[in-house]
Amino acid sequence: MRPRMLPRGMLAAACAAPLAACTALAPAPAPPPDHGLFFDDFSYAAPAAMRAQGWQLRDGTGHPGLPGGRFDARAISLVDDPAHPGNRLVRLSATTDGTGAGTVQAQLCHQRRYLDGTYAARIRFSDAPSEGARGDFVVESFYAVSPLKHAFDPDFSEVDWEYLPEGGWGSPRTRLYAVSWQTVQLDPWEAHNAAHEESGAFGGWHTLVMQVGGGHVRDFVDGREVAVHGGRDVPVAPMTISFNLWFATGGPLPAGGAPRTWDEDVDWVFHARDAILAPAQVEARVAALRAAHTAHVDSLPPADPREPPRCDL
Repeated sequence: MRPRMLPRGMLAAACAAPLAACTALAPAPAPPPDHGLFFDDFSYAAPAAMRAQGWQLRDGTGHPGLPGGRFDARAISLVDDPAHPGNRLVRLSATTDGTGAGTVQAQLCHQRRYLDGTYAARIRFSDAPSEGARGDFVVESFYAVSPLKHAFDPDFSEVDWEYLPEGGWGSPRTRLYAVSWQTVQLDPWEAHNAAHEESGAFGGWHTLVMQVGGGHVRDFVDGREVAVHGGRDVPVAPMTISFNLWFATGGPLPAGGAPRTWDEDVDWVFHARDAILAPAQVEARVAALRAAHTAHVDSLPPADPREPPRCDL
């Protein structure tokens, strides 16, 4: 029912009463403006339906991963959540026998139209393969990235989470990276970024949040702030939201052995444009959307048609 508005004189008289009474009669403050919201809880029947909502399922070769390996759209599937009946998860699966020809990796990307704001996702990292032996240098990730037009592109932007359950990149330690990038050259490799490492196992479900704005990137794991990056490592160009699962070189297992398969699951992904939300606020917004049975929201401005969709980094 629409609230009854009091004439100005009656409202003034009422406000001579205790503050609680005055507050109850005064008009409610307007909610903060919604500059754009993207939310997806992956309640799709099949991966093909994801394309209609702007997702790309990567096919083909290229960076990153084992030389000669390939990305395959069929490495992305939708599965029922065993812990929550009725909930669906998107699953990335990657398989390798240690050779390029025997390596299939997975990558999922949304449109390039994300910059300042709050990014979040609920992800299940794996500490062991679902099939085969342990030992591969596997990378499980959630990130946002712009195209790299050339080596040391000054407009290159990237913020990411990368989990290395078996180590890699010169260290055998299990660790989770929070990285903000300035720029990079792929070959020969030379990176300019700010990186934070969280040591230890992160297998299982985690909520990862990245706040981009005000000249900083702030990274949170399960509500705990772990890193703050600034300066030239803060994104300057629109990015895609991406997830991928791939294999780094140098793993200890022999090439050509029995195949190994790793999985990474994503429950939901969230972005609030130009709004810095605390992790608890993100969780509350997601809970409200799910309570309302809202599986997908996209109130962001359309992607710039001059920026071709890419899912190759």
